[in-house]
Amino acid sequence: MLARNVAVLAYAVRGRVLLKYYGKLSLSLVGLTGVGLLPALLERDWDMAGRLAAVTAALALGGWLLSRLRVPAHIQANEALVVVVAVFATGALALMWPFQGAGLGWADALFEAVSAVTTTGLSTLASVEGHSPTFLFLRAWAQWYGGLVIVVLALALLLEPGGAAKRITEVEGAQEDLVGSTRLRAQRLLAVYGLLTAAGLAVLLAAGARPFDALLHALAAVSTGGFSNYDASLAGLGGWPVQAATTALCLTGAISLTLYYRAWQEGWRRRGWRRLWGDTELRLLLVCALGVALLLAATMAWSGRYGWADIAAHAPLLAVSAQTTAGFATLNVGDLDAASKLVMIMAMFVGGDMGSTAGGIKVLRLLVLLRLTHGVVVRTSLPRHAVMELRLGGERMPVEAVLAAVTVVALYALVVAGSWLVFLAAGAEPLASLFDVVSAVGTVGLSAGAVTPHLATGLKLLLCLDMLLGRLEVVAVLVVISPFTWFGRKERS
Repeated sequence: MLARNVAVLAYAVRGRVLLKYYGKLSLSLVGLTGVGLLPALLERDWDMAGRLAAVTAALALGGWLLSRLRVPAHIQANEALVVVVAVFATGALALMWPFQGAGLGWADALFEAVSAVTTTGLSTLASVEGHSPTFLFLRAWAQWYGGLVIVVLALALLLEPGGAAKRITEVEGAQEDLVGSTRLRAQRLLAVYGLLTAAGLAVLLAAGARPFDALLHALAAVSTGGFSNYDASLAGLGGWPVQAATTALCLTGAISLTLYYRAWQEGWRRRGWRRLWGDTELRLLLVCALGVALLLAATMAWSGRYGWADIAAHAPLLAVSAQTTAGFATLNVGDLDAASKLVMIMAMFVGGDMGSTAGGIKVLRLLVLLRLTHGVVVRTSLPRHAVMELRLGGERMPVEAVLAAVTVVALYALVVAGSWLVFLAAGAEPLASLFDVVSAVGTVGLSAGAVTPHLATGLKLLLCLDMLLGRLEVVAVLVVISPFTWFGRKERS
């Protein structure tokens, strides 16, 4: 009965609307591949330059042609979701062919491209240090670009203010005015993202990192992507000061970018710092990171594999990397004891703030679950007729928001469980495969050893799907495969 009622009310997507906005957002991918042309030309890597030029031209021409279609200004929620899923998939495919020019097979090239665009950082490459600077830059650039710019650049430069921009912003999990419905707000958000990156680059250079290393790690840290140009990740970057600076930069990327803008609006010398510290979600993010660091230190000490000096050096950095879903590592995660891996799995599953570049279910949804659990417990002590409202940060939580949060968390858990089951059926080591599956779904990039160059092609493709599901928060992909999205009556206006 419910399905019939929904079928009567539902509007299917309109083909011309999809093509129009897909074309507009595809234009935002031009910078994804086009910027990589510069290092390719400087390095005289003509094969890579040719591939990037061809892909950039195809994106520009196809996007321009499609964006000229005449359609109604209104875009439905399901249409916006389909468009964003298609654009992220296109971004990965656009990088796949250039990555093959670096000597990667099609499966590894696709895996690397999806990992880059989704800001995950997992890799099936045996070594990255033998690859060209162009390839290494393109990976880090794709993470920075995929972290925010793909959708926001389209909003800032291509889309007209109004309903379409608002719909696509909602697809990205934005809260209130994360980007807003105007180009001005989108431009301001890009400015915040750029300033964080520039500041991070300056800090890494001051900490002693070499210029190319600093550039790549600044791009990957602010986007909480985690791609490094060293096989040993942060351990190969330099000493503890450089590692700590990179990790701190990851933390800045895991904080809601809207919060930075609001604090800046209110003035840092007046109420800006209060705005930051007064944010409930930010405080819980810091508490989670600290708690994970302490738990990780305790489990590492209990295992007896590390001395206190090593624990003090590694536990805080690994904890922040897992909590922010950045994916940088200062040691071989596969060598950690089982308890330490489980602590990191929990941190990766939760992730960072809403409106940040971090992955995971987000701290805000954890807050909602905690408030909901508290409400269920308190409810047992109240009279039946009593009315109790759930509040977060002093504001009432609508039932729809609570249901949406619980739904996303449940979907994340189901995706993890289903993917882990496939790995177990394939004979993978249980804890390592669970760790890497959570890392993929949470768009983290840390690996306990399940992801290797010899991983079966089918499992690589499964993890590619996991990374896309995590980046798009599952619901968007479910909308794409839903019959209600494609079949039924279509809105005329």
